Amino acid sequence: MVDYGLKGKVAIVTGVNNPQGIGAATAFSFAGQGAKLALVYKKILETFDKNKIGEDGPDRYHAANAGDASAVEIKLKEIDADYVVFESDISDEGEVKRIYSKIIEKYGKVDILVNNAAICDENGCDTIEKITKSIIDDTFAVNVRGSLLMMREFVNNRGEYGRIINLSTDASQIFAGQITYGSSKATLEALTRSVALEVGKYGITVNCVAPGPTQTGWIDAEFEKSVISMIPMGKLIQPEDIAKTILFLASEQAKMLTGQVIKVSGGHAL
Repeated sequence: MVDYGLKGKVAIVTGVNNPQGIGAATAFSFAGQGAKLALVYKKILETFDKNKIGEDGPDRYHAANAGDASAVEIKLKEIDADYVVFESDISDEGEVKRIYSKIIEKYGKVDILVNNAAICDENGCDTIEKITKSIIDDTFAVNVRGSLLMMREFVNNRGEYGRIINLSTDASQIFAGQITYGSSKATLEALTRSVALEVGKYGITVNCVAPGPTQTGWIDAEFEKSVISMIPMGKLIQPEDIAKTILFLASEQAKMLTGQVIKVSGGHAL
C-alpha cells in the first residue's frame, strides 16, 4: 500500500451514508492511512422498493442514501478508525459552523476537506421544459452553497496543512437531462479555481475530482450495458478509483497541484 503521509491528519468527508458510495470509499481509504475522520451526512428521502434493494439499481441507491451511516461505522470500527460522525445539513450556515466547532474541539485542527455531498433530481424533471424553482434552489443550496460554506470554514480554521478536494462530475459542462445538477457542478469547478487562487498564500491547495459513471449502487445491469459503450476503458469506474485520486490530492506529493479539475472517467465525457 502506498503511504501518502496522512497519518494523524484530520479529514472531513461529506456525503458518507451510502456504504457503496464515493464518500464511504474515501473515508475507508483515509482511515487506512491512519487519518482521523470527521464524517458528515444527511438522509435523502426518495421512494424505493424494499424488494429490490438486494441488487444494484436506483432502489438500492435510494435506500442507502435514506439511511444513516451505521453500515459505514461498522466497517470503520472493524479497522479501528478514529472518527466522529455528524448528521447535518451543510446548506445551513449555522450547522456548518457547528460541525467545525465540534471537530476543532475533538481533534484541535482540520487538515483536509472532501466536499462529496450533493443532491440531484431523480424524477426526470431536471430539464429546461420541466425544471422548477424548488429543484433549482435545493440543488444549488447543497452542491454550491453548502460546499462553499464548508470551504470558507476550512480556510477560517486553517492550520499548518491544507487540502480541499471538491467532487464534480465529468459531464458538468454539458449535461442535458440534468441541467441544474450539471450546472451546479460546473459552478463548483469554477469555485475550485477561484478559491485556489485566493488561498494559495496560505499553502492550501484546492482541486476537483470529476468522476465518470461510477458504481455507487445505482447502476443496474441494463443501464451498465448501455453506459459502458460510452467509456473507452470499457468498464465502470469504482468508488475506490475516485478515493485513490483523492488520497493523492490530499498528500504532500500534490503540494504544488492546485486549481485543477481531474476527470476520473475512463475516458468518458472527454
